[in-house]
Amino acid sequence: MANIGSYFSIAAIFIFALFTTSPSLCLAVRKFLSSETDTKFIKTWCDATTYPDLCFVTFSSYAAEIQDSPKTLTTKSLFVALNSTRLASKNLTDISKTQGLKPRETEALQDCVEEIGDSIDELKRSIVEMDETAGKSFAFRMSDIQTWVSAALTDEDTCMDGFSETATDGDVKANMRTLIEQVAHLTSISLAFVNHYAGANK
Repeated sequence: MANIGSYFSIAAIFIFALFTTSPSLCLAVRKFLSSETDTKFIKTWCDATTYPDLCFVTFSSYAAEIQDSPKTLTTKSLFVALNSTRLASKNLTDISKTQGLKPRETEALQDCVEEIGDSIDELKRSIVEMDETAGKSFAFRMSDIQTWVSAALTDEDTCMDGFSETATDGDVKANMRTLIEQVAHLTSISLAFVNHYAGANK
């Protein structure tokens, strides 16, 4: 009767032969294992944010691009926040031109567009600074980025506060709040990543 060691040896030989004669299978397994590792890396970082579920849903789709790079994840979060903020700005601008809005609603929307415009500028500056390698020290650059992303989040919060304090129509207020909250949550996640990246590389 063959012992269990013999079975394991035969199995090992079979697996080795399968992988060496089927490169595509080997590549698929490697990609799967790599994807699992990359996804775990993203989940670990997302778990440290205020909105871990939104974070993971948003960034796990970029796992192959991000892999296990803190800088790539942080930079990607800035791009995602920027794109979301740009879309919100466009939607707010379109809504502000809608007929039938009350004067106070129009004013609140215009103020919000201005705040969101500032947020866009601050996120753009942060992305440029993330790619900068010459001149300022890493700590100095990250301090600037932390300041700008924090300011972007403040601008978005100010926009939401403007609607909360204005006697706007219930539907208008609810729609605007949902739109800006999504942007603010993504910016908050980005700020958490920036802080984590800066702290881990001191």
